[in-house]
Amino acid sequence: MLMKTPLLAIGSVMIAAILAGAAPFLFEYGAKNTQGKIVAFITSPYIIAGMMTYVTVMVFFTYAFRLGGTVRVLYPIYATMFIWAAIIAWLLHGDPIRPVHVLGMGLLLTGIVLMTA
Repeated sequence: MLMKTPLLAIGSVMIAAILAGAAPFLFEYGAKNTQGKIVAFITSPYIIAGMMTYVTVMVFFTYAFRLGGTVRVLYPIYATMFIWAAIIAWLLHGDPIRPVHVLGMGLLLTGIVLMTA
């Protein structure tokens, strides 16, 4: 099934996964810089950027479906967002990626391969 999915569709979803892994950090920064006021949340550049990032994620996802991808193949690939989030946390905050995390990432990638087979 994976081989029948256009590579451009897979690439589009990979971009979506990377963006989806990054978006929560924008929300985190926005939440920490607003002192809890609702107007500040709504107008925070970080929160707005996070929302726009998720909109962009859906654009890439929709484009992948337009190219002929299917939920069965593309959604498991999208799950790599958890790996991207860990890598981004490591790059931005120095959060460690321990052997147990690498094991979890390996299991996730194994599940992706099995789900798309």
